[in-house]
This record gives sequence, structure tokens and C-alpha cells, in this order.
Amino acid sequence: MGYCTKKVYYFDKPGEGNTRDAIRIGAERAQELGISTIIVPSTSGRTARVAYEELKDTPLRLVIVTHVVGFSTPGVWEFDDELAADLKKAGVTIITGTHVLSGLERAFSSSPKVSGGSRSEAVAEAFRRIIAVGLKVAIECTLIAADQGAVDVTKELIALGGTASGVDTVCVIRPSHTQRFFDLQVREIVAMPRDR
Repeated sequence: MGYCTKKVYYFDKPGEGNTRDAIRIGAERAQELGISTIIVPSTSGRTARVAYEELKDTPLRLVIVTHVVGFSTPGVWEFDDELAADLKKAGVTIITGTHVLSGLERAFSSSPKVSGGSRSEAVAEAFRRIIAVGLKVAIECTLIAADQGAVDVTKELIALGGTASGVDTVCVIRPSHTQRFFDLQVREIVAMPRDR
């Protein structure tokens, strides 16, 4: 029987105030494990900017996953267009895709015409409630990136997630495509907020 000992970080409170630390912790674990890709969610671009600043001098490949166009306002992409252009020039991959743990099903569950829950929304809620909101975000961003061909599904990666804004959860994940959801493995939760 074998085992290893690794550090796990617990933030006192969830939220944006943990962003820089979470990114640094993710980079540290990536280095320890020889992982080359880190996924960071970003809605407006603020978290993407911080991630780029923290990781630009590392060998890590940064993949930013944004909200889908129309998430808050029909036809509007919330991410800063100018920042997106600058990040792409710097070699950052930016992915925008439909939320795989809600997507079309949210239209049904939130509609007064057709109501009721769905299995994928139940899975998302379980991740949020049992572990951390950021775990749900990290898993969903990993699935979106895999479905867009932005990550190698045969290699572990670091995925970050957050609660409301910024990032506060760091995971080691072996990715999968959405249609093979049950092949995805969360191998480590490296950091998360203790108080949710």
C-alpha cells in the first residue's frame, strides 16, 4: 500500500480576495506534478488579467474559460474585448462555451411554462453544496475546454473555480469531454474555502 502527503489549503472565507493566492497555489501544484496546463474561469476579464500577471513567467499554458455570450444579457459577451485581444496576442487560450451543467436545461427549469429540475442541474448543485461552488466551476470549465479541443483529455491539468467572483478553489483534474462525463476524475482538491 502506498500513499503520499501533500499540502491542502483552506481559505477562511470564499471569494475574490483569494484569487492571487489560489493562482499561485495552482502553479505550485502544477510544478510539483509536472502539469503544463491551468484553466481559470473569468467573466469580465479581471481574474484572467490576474492569472496572466501571476503566470506569465512560468512555463504553464493558461486557458481562460468565459461565460457564454448572452449569459446575463442577450447578445452580450461580458469579457473585455480589448483584454481578450491582448491576452490572445500573449499566447493565452480563451474559450467561450455553453455551461454544460445547465445550458438548455436551465431554460426549462427556470421557465414558468415548463418547470422542474434536471439531472445535470442536480449534479451541479451537489458539487456546490457538498464541496464548494468553485469545484462545480472548475469541473464545468474543464468540460467546456475539453469539448472545444483546448486541452488534452489524456493529461492531468489544474483547474480553478470561484464563488461569485475571482477564484478560491484549486483542483487537479483528469479531464474528459462532456459526453464522457463519468470519465472525468477530480484527483486532488488542492485549495478551497472552508466557510461557504
